[in-house]
Amino acid sequence: MTKKGNSILIGWMSGVLMAAVLALPGSAQAQTCLTASDMDDATREALVRAASNDFDLLSRGDAAALKQASSTSLASDFSSIEGLVQENRANLSQASASPRPPFLLKAEKPGATAAASVEFLCGVFGARGQTANSAEFVIPNLPAGSYGIVMLDAAAKTPVTATFVLLQQNAAWKLAGLYVKASQTAGHDAAWFAEKARAYKAKGQTHNAWLYFLEARDLALPVQFMSTQMSDKLYDESQALKPPDFPDPNPAELASGSTKYEISALFPTAVGDDLDLVVKYQCADVSNTAQTFQTNQAVIKALLAKYPEFRDAFSGVVARAVEPSGKDYGSLISMKDIK
Repeated sequence: MTKKGNSILIGWMSGVLMAAVLALPGSAQAQTCLTASDMDDATREALVRAASNDFDLLSRGDAAALKQASSTSLASDFSSIEGLVQENRANLSQASASPRPPFLLKAEKPGATAAASVEFLCGVFGARGQTANSAEFVIPNLPAGSYGIVMLDAAAKTPVTATFVLLQQNAAWKLAGLYVKASQTAGHDAAWFAEKARAYKAKGQTHNAWLYFLEARDLALPVQFMSTQMSDKLYDESQALKPPDFPDPNPAELASGSTKYEISALFPTAVGDDLDLVVKYQCADVSNTAQTFQTNQAVIKALLAKYPEFRDAFSGVVARAVEPSGKDYGSLISMKDIK
């Protein structure tokens, strides 16, 4: 499971449009979790109603009203949510949404030593782990309280899942966190990417299979602090294919003649209906863009020379030279134009 801190997240996988996590200080240790079938009707309906109302505000781009519906802590620092609302306004305008069964998370006050992360096991777990209706949430530095997690699948121009984290304050459920994540990449969902990954595996193209499994697992999860039976199975299925020559977490070396490049990341990204491959590499200086463009081309050619199977899986390659400061310069070349 990927664990994230209290910040704005823009995922490295192409499925993430934008995400705002819990904007609350503190930590908690003891916890319980109720699935939709475990909680009483009134609580379940109140959670879905609150999330549906918040989605209506989100789809209308009404950040001011959404702020009024937020917890005290989130409302005090609402800039991230305002950006999220504007980011998704056009896509979610007039979109309809269907709620999934909610979860109720209860974090109790910690003892003398507070846990860095709070783990919630929701539903029935079997001898082999999760079952069809179970879920696991691992949330860092979560304050004590009762939280509802409600996910709504939106039939938008770009289909997304909006996840609302609700905090119970007195008798009301207030917005405490909000995520909006695409449920498709380049027009395809998690199941499609998983099947393509298995097909690449059968052909012996394990690097393509690994990248497609990663995309499938990312699309299977509406939030990165959650895991399900499907995501766990995809993780287990992909681990035997993990390439030892890919960067993770240390850079990987890529040679082009006598020149060696330090590759820091390799991942898919969607450009319209095309799926491209992004390669990031370390560079001392990108200020000379003409020279950096030539270097980007050399990196792309070296990458395909080392991994010719990428030609079958991606429409193009984006090379991004990254300075130590984080400043970068990227170039996209269509696969048919890479000789």
